[in-house]
Amino acid sequence: MNAPNRLAPIQLNQATVNFDDRFTLSEIDWTITADQHWVITGTNGAGKSALAAVLAGLGEVTAGSVQGLPERVGLVSFEAQAELIARELKKDDADIMDVISLGTPVHEIIFENCQDPALAQSLVEKFGLSKLLDRAFRKLSTGETRKVMLIRALSSKPDLLILDEPFDGLDADTLAMLQAHLASIINTVPMVMVLNRFDEMPDFITHVAYMDKDSSDPKNPNQGRLTLTVDRSDEGAFNELYQLLHLKTTDLNVPEADPSNTLPALDPSQPLVRLKDATIKYGDTIIVNKLNWTIERGQHWQLSGPNGSGKTGVLSLITGDHPQCYTNDIYVFGFQRGNGESIWQIKQFIGYVSTALQWEYRVSTSCKNVIISGFHDSIGLYSKSSDNQKKIADQWLALLGMTSRADQPFNKLSYGDQRLLLIARAMVKHPPLLILDEPCLGLDDMNRQLVLALIEKICQGSETTVLYVNHHAEDRIAGIERYLKLEKNG
Repeated sequence: MNAPNRLAPIQLNQATVNFDDRFTLSEIDWTITADQHWVITGTNGAGKSALAAVLAGLGEVTAGSVQGLPERVGLVSFEAQAELIARELKKDDADIMDVISLGTPVHEIIFENCQDPALAQSLVEKFGLSKLLDRAFRKLSTGETRKVMLIRALSSKPDLLILDEPFDGLDADTLAMLQAHLASIINTVPMVMVLNRFDEMPDFITHVAYMDKDSSDPKNPNQGRLTLTVDRSDEGAFNELYQLLHLKTTDLNVPEADPSNTLPALDPSQPLVRLKDATIKYGDTIIVNKLNWTIERGQHWQLSGPNGSGKTGVLSLITGDHPQCYTNDIYVFGFQRGNGESIWQIKQFIGYVSTALQWEYRVSTSCKNVIISGFHDSIGLYSKSSDNQKKIADQWLALLGMTSRADQPFNKLSYGDQRLLLIARAMVKHPPLLILDEPCLGLDDMNRQLVLALIEKICQGSETTVLYVNHHAEDRIAGIERYLKLEKNG
């Protein structure tokens, strides 16, 4: 019978951890208990390996606390592997040694200070390393070195096993053997794995931690934050995390516009929007006072401010929905407000998403038709769509990770998935300006992350200028580098 897990709870409380000024983990809150097996996943450069390293006692805790770290940790990582190889290579420095070093043999690397020699010997045979025990460790291939690291960690009787990309570089037979062995010890030792690929996640994993880059300080891009933790038994949350990882890491780009449905050309010398001394007032109450603001092509903006500061009013000046847009000095897409332009001449250049639009979009059309309706600026689909428009809609569904739900009714989806589809609907024509008015309002943390990931993708992969409106100026999105904060008057 396997011995029970001995691990006391590990707790990271608002922990900020620095790694030689190369990378910083910011304000990590995380608890690991003895009955849990975790996978750490996330975007490249988000700090997945750094978070795992903290559990091994590495890094300098500069704020918050890290408590309950185990005494004996079995660690397999590319960094630990590189350190061991570098240490061996130093023994081959002919400039300071009188004799040529043969290097440490494999059997010494494995069995020195080994806590379970019988297990180590069994794993040596299973990994096919028996004939390599007398070979110098540094003479091994990368895959063979990886196997030695795994054997050392697994036979160390660890209180916690940390495996950073343990399946990389292993052939199919070795991979199957390792997965079977890990499954056999789940009642003996808790495990934390770093994995980039969700399809490699073992069945025994109970929880997932999602890391993302911390964009709160643009001057320091080498920061990561633990954004989400998900219990794998929560099927809905787990599927949403899978979708988030897809959006963040997919190689798919923002689909092209339909060439047969192009917008009129705009004067490239003119800004998209220019407000000069714009003022909104009701009687003696001034909501917005003499606002000067210019939005140029390719400038992504975040507009923030508290309730009552006039965010929605400013948007209405731009879209032409506010009666005071004609009493202000406003240029939009080269049109001066009040000079005979129609509201539709303006709105054809704008993609707009808001909570109010989602409330209005109550029709029971399919997910695919919601996206296609963006070509016709309609709520629901009442016009025949072209084959190319259907193809573009399919590409958007693929980007969102929603291909399998193309024919599902829109009104049966989660609130967050509806919001994603409405953003795609607003983008199908690649409008010069995409206005996202509080797009995360009413969303839980997971769906909020999904929406923000899609906005990032749009900022990075299209010619559309994004105007992102929210309450909190500190809630930054990668790709948005210009900020306007409105203050409440009075």
